[in-house]
Amino acid sequence: MIRPILIYGDPILHQLAAEVTVFDQDLRDLVADLFETMDAAPGVGLAAPQVGVGLRVFVYSYPDDEDNPRRGVLINPTLSHSPLPDLDPDEELDSEGCLSVPGERFSLKRGEKVVLEGVDLDQKPVKIKTEGWFARIFQHEFDHLNGIIYVDKLPYDLRTEAFEVMRERGWNQPGVSWMPGIDNLED
Repeated sequence: MIRPILIYGDPILHQLAAEVTVFDQDLRDLVADLFETMDAAPGVGLAAPQVGVGLRVFVYSYPDDEDNPRRGVLINPTLSHSPLPDLDPDEELDSEGCLSVPGERFSLKRGEKVVLEGVDLDQKPVKIKTEGWFARIFQHEFDHLNGIIYVDKLPYDLRTEAFEVMRERGWNQPGVSWMPGIDNLED
């Protein structure tokens, strides 16, 4: 089932998500819904808080070729990343978007490499070491589980611009969402 995606300002997006302690059919249904919603949006990652569920779960889909689909789920993840470069973000190379700030992109520096560990739906350990854009996706989704949206981390001038856009669109308040496949956010 495709679920509505919360837009920046809803309280659940700004709270620390709870550890998953029950691995049942409800969790499997949530993960299936996350994949379906992410694909319909379309996106490369989606965290449970973005659909109103305050659990430490996210899905991702960022294939690099037919032999490496790089699609999965991480539950109760931990993440470490390489140091952030001490440079201003590059307008094109570091441009990032978010389904909870739909249709907008801003540049943000991220660590080049990450190590992500967690479990899958069967509680089997997962460990992923990666770099580049795939590492960026993991850092972005992991931030969602900690109540952080990428615009919160922007340099001052870009953050000011992002919040001006949100004000103009009526965002940054509770209860605002959009439905992939139905809402056209380009208007």
